[in-house]
Amino acid sequence: LIGRMAGLTWPELGLGLPTLQRGTQVAGAAALTVAMLIAIAVAIPITRGAFRDTRYRLGLRAALYTSLVAIPLGTVLFEEMAFRGVLWGLLDRDFGVLDATVASACLFGLWHMLPALDLARTHTSVRGAATARPRRVAITVLATMAFTTIAGVVFAELRWRSGSLVAPIGLHWATNGLGVLAAARVWAISAGDAGTPQASASVGSVTQPAWQ
Repeated sequence: LIGRMAGLTWPELGLGLPTLQRGTQVAGAAALTVAMLIAIAVAIPITRGAFRDTRYRLGLRAALYTSLVAIPLGTVLFEEMAFRGVLWGLLDRDFGVLDATVASACLFGLWHMLPALDLARTHTSVRGAATARPRRVAITVLATMAFTTIAGVVFAELRWRSGSLVAPIGLHWATNGLGVLAAARVWAISAGDAGTPQASASVGSVTQPAWQ
């Protein structure tokens, strides 16, 4: 609505019908690539720990809900419409592709400052001695902002080259949504390890056991 009020057309918002098929193809290829990379990372013990985020110590039902409902509707669609739809479209119209990509990516990185603080609180790799924690938190926040800025560039490139917002939506969901499923699976398969108690998570009033 904001983009349309600002005078952007549906194609300028990345929502034009002519580019829908191309965007869907790119989204599917990107999601498949991410799925394969995540599967490899989960299978290798040395990289498996990267998925031990306590926010996603979930049972199957809760993990599926988070991945397929909460993340697409609560995060991906909003962020892509805001950053690669309206913001990128307005900047591209007024300043060109390069400025639109750089500015939207930098703002996307800044947008993730608060989520990075939450990640520092919940991810097992960041926890440690109290004296070391402030430094670890600072590194986590800066690294997260840098990563999401780079991700913003990639998302914007997909948006530009495909002409469709569907392409970055697909990659964005795959990174976040499949990451949640991977994290839940890692917690499940490591439930028997020392110091990793089996956990549960709830959806509404229903408690879900960890994956088995």
